[in-house]
Amino acid sequence: MTNQVSASTVIKCAPEIVYGLVADLPGMGRWSPENTGGRWLTGNGPVRGARFVGRNTTGRRTWTTMTTVTAAEPPHRFAFKVTAPLVPIARWEYLIEAVEDGCRVEERWVDLRNRAVRLLSAARTGVSDRAPFTRRSIEQTLAKLKHAAEVAA
Repeated sequence: MTNQVSASTVIKCAPEIVYGLVADLPGMGRWSPENTGGRWLTGNGPVRGARFVGRNTTGRRTWTTMTTVTAAEPPHRFAFKVTAPLVPIARWEYLIEAVEDGCRVEERWVDLRNRAVRLLSAARTGVSDRAPFTRRSIEQTLAKLKHAAEVAA
């Protein structure tokens, strides 16, 4: 099983705009086909150590995850670790670098689940082959993010 997936795109806007969009975890449902949003558990917002509860859905299945921000380095890097509730699930990272026509954004996902948790996750989420599903989700997320950022610019 592949335990890491990433994709990137070039967006015609300043890195600060993209960083603001990806660091807005309550608004992530605007871009993600699986995440539907959530709320900050700490009043700090998107800073290192901040905690967030995320809501997700596939088909008729819904679930929540606990998220901890592990890197908040505007406008270049935003990362977080997902658990359910104390079991490691995944690490997500957005890397943003300035390029000639705007910025290049890479979204990375690393699967942290052990075999038993993968089996439980498949039953809970309805997704048995997580890596290909996540690759498609990342591509969709980046396409929506690109559109929103370029409109905002």
